[in-house]
Amino acid sequence: MSIRLFYLFMYNLLQFCGHTWIFANMTARFLTFGKDALADTFYTVGVVMSSCQLLSLLELFHIADEIVKGHLLLRFVQVVSRNFLLFVVIVSQEEVQRKPVVCSLFYLWNILDLLRYPQILLSLVGLHSFPMLWARYTLTIPVYILSVITQGTTIYQALPYFESSGTYSFELSLPSPVYIHFSILLKAYLPLLAVGASVIVWHSVKERKLQLENWNKKMKRK
Repeated sequence: MSIRLFYLFMYNLLQFCGHTWIFANMTARFLTFGKDALADTFYTVGVVMSSCQLLSLLELFHIADEIVKGHLLLRFVQVVSRNFLLFVVIVSQEEVQRKPVVCSLFYLWNILDLLRYPQILLSLVGLHSFPMLWARYTLTIPVYILSVITQGTTIYQALPYFESSGTYSFELSLPSPVYIHFSILLKAYLPLLAVGASVIVWHSVKERKLQLENWNKKMKRK
């Protein structure tokens, strides 16, 4: 076993365990406390979720250093958009943390990662499963679309709190001072989020077709 393989296996295993714990914890709390559990989602799993999202930044270096194959720009958009929403929008506004939409967002993010990391782990140890491959490249597409819609909803619900508190707003020292409200930048970010998501969905559809075709070719050779 090479050092590279061991490192990738441990990284993906750690991410899988972290997202499994988050998903199981959220599900157990929801089944136990019902809707009352929605407001406490961030306080319950926020630290682990934040750790997993920070760790995901390593995946950009994996692709850049050619440790794994992947499209760097598209993965960059996915990772940075998540971390931006989590650390800049949600963490900075306590009122937003109690919103039910945050629970929905965390669920969707975890579903995406629980479709992704198990398939990668199996591939690393030479085990190839068509159901896992199909689930990763098929179910990911609608779940990702829902997650982007939920991200937009989260930003929209956070706008009033940024407007009232002035968090991250700043003043430019031009010939005439200009005060930039961060809420305006968030509104400008929404169409960029939609454009980036459209490109990623288009690429995901192409990737799904390619992966399924490669699987069919392997089966025909056998």
